[in-house]
Amino acid sequence: MKLSKVVIHKFKCFESDQEFAVEDGISILVGLNESGKTSALEAIAKTNYFEDDPVFKFSTTHDYPRIEKKRMEKSGINPKAVTCTYTLSDELIAEINADLGCEAYSGREISITEKYNGGWTFGGISVDKDKVLSAVGSEVQNLLENASSESDVDEAISKTDDEQVKKQLNDSKRFFSSSWSFDNPISAYVAENWILPNRPKFLYYDEYYALPSRISIEKLQNEQLESEELKTAKALFELAEINVEELVRADDFEDFKAELEATEATISEELFEYWSTNRNLEIRFDIDKVEKTTNPNNTRIVEHVLDIRVRNPRAKVSLPLKNRSKGFNWFFSFLVWFKKIQEDENSQYVLLLDEPGLNLHAAAQRDLLNFLEKLSENYQIVFTTHSPFMVPPDRLGSVRTVLETDSGSQISETLLEKDPNTLFPLQAALGYDLAQNLYISKKNVLVEGISDLVFLEVVSAHLESLGRVSLSADITIVPVGGLEKVATFVSLLRGNSLNVVCMLDSTVGQSASDKLQRLIQDKIIKEKKVLQYSDYLASASEADVEDLFTEDDYLNLFNSAFDEHPDVSSNDLSGFASERMVVRFNKHLGVRRFNHYRPANLLSKTGADQLSEATLNNFEAIFEGINQAMKK
Repeated sequence: MKLSKVVIHKFKCFESDQEFAVEDGISILVGLNESGKTSALEAIAKTNYFEDDPVFKFSTTHDYPRIEKKRMEKSGINPKAVTCTYTLSDELIAEINADLGCEAYSGREISITEKYNGGWTFGGISVDKDKVLSAVGSEVQNLLENASSESDVDEAISKTDDEQVKKQLNDSKRFFSSSWSFDNPISAYVAENWILPNRPKFLYYDEYYALPSRISIEKLQNEQLESEELKTAKALFELAEINVEELVRADDFEDFKAELEATEATISEELFEYWSTNRNLEIRFDIDKVEKTTNPNNTRIVEHVLDIRVRNPRAKVSLPLKNRSKGFNWFFSFLVWFKKIQEDENSQYVLLLDEPGLNLHAAAQRDLLNFLEKLSENYQIVFTTHSPFMVPPDRLGSVRTVLETDSGSQISETLLEKDPNTLFPLQAALGYDLAQNLYISKKNVLVEGISDLVFLEVVSAHLESLGRVSLSADITIVPVGGLEKVATFVSLLRGNSLNVVCMLDSTVGQSASDKLQRLIQDKIIKEKKVLQYSDYLASASEADVEDLFTEDDYLNLFNSAFDEHPDVSSNDLSGFASERMVVRFNKHLGVRRFNHYRPANLLSKTGADQLSEATLNNFEAIFEGINQAMKK
């Protein structure tokens, strides 16, 4: 199961439903201090924390919005806290159906709503009860048509003398064993026995979980350490597979040191693979006995201590862990904490990281991002930040903004123009990338790819030389690398008071299209400034930039650009006449796609002199449309 969406209903600073999608890999919550980023992670973590921890249980006293708490208590309701939507894997659905004895389960996406005072509400669990019962036996289906509990099954057993039917009824009793109130009892069975046990567990980690330099084994044993230190110290000893009870009774520590050194080597290897700031460091563990005198009776006691030091062999200096930088301590402590769940192969985990790399230099934050990229191959990760160096430019589509408002904190998948402070880390993250790759002017037309840029630039220059309508000289064409990034660029460039028009392919992914629609709804961009190639082609309901060319013109470009293919003719494409140009070529070639840039590159070298009047007319209409939209 993978987490695909979260709705925070009522939790601390969130006073109204806040919904946001969660990426398969990394999702990033960006916002100012005190905007609600940490609360969002805590809310998610409390739905299924990876260990039994009272801190990660929903509490109306501590978690329900204070402004509404009295009203909620008087209502007597059990309020909703968080709804998590999960996508089930093909493997899990197959296991469920194998248990049910037939292909009766079909719910690909399910939701689980966690309530403050216990209990869940499920959505999307779809089981065909009749199909399950008929797979057990046709007589069973008739007898249990209206059954909803085990007692109903027992009653059906009492009404038949057929031993085979009795056995079949007994076999089906497990499907009615749940005490949960569902319209379909077999859906309740699936929820209790398959959905809940297979939910991903959530691991929450913040800077306060850092390891101390010296750990008193006795205090660890008696749970007298600070709560955050206790968690990470326990994780270290569990990782090293050291029995604390045995350790405090031992006089010889060699076996324990051997286990710690093996753990030290495991953690150090991964740590220094990604910690490029200073590779001349070594982690050192040591166990010692310390005699102490307690007052007022001057009683002498023996305390066992684990000492954690970081040594620099080049400088020949070692320091306690706490004397190293906070950033290094965080990275090291997180690896200890993470290794604990990494060895659990029986569960899935989602990592919730609060301000990772807060105390790291920009270069070290880059190392941390590389490390998180690696982890995201096996774990979903949601982290919060307000650092521009923790927002990779190629992941802007995975950013969610968190903003405090007069009506409570809000989470958005659109990058709201009205709050430049929230946008700042994203603008800063994008700044270097833009500076290196693009020239941004006051007027910009955003296109999806490099091919669009080349075709439009070359044909515009040709039309201008003929004294015809071309793209205005003060407009810059900006390729953004796909529609997913168009929405982000629109938000950020508008935030800088730049005039932006979009010229897009008409066939796009639903998720990206939805994001663009939300930008229009939020008045980030006017609908009149979102143009599509198909708007200027009377005969096409869908179009890419390639469809501005007549078939003969694009055939000439394609055949000249691809020597490795036999020349394509109009007859070859005639069977796909209703399709877009690119799709027609792909279907003829029998491959998913060809390199769209090569025909564009060829045109940039040969010029547009050979293009037909019909093609030039299509491009001229596009340029007139862009010029007009820029004035609106």
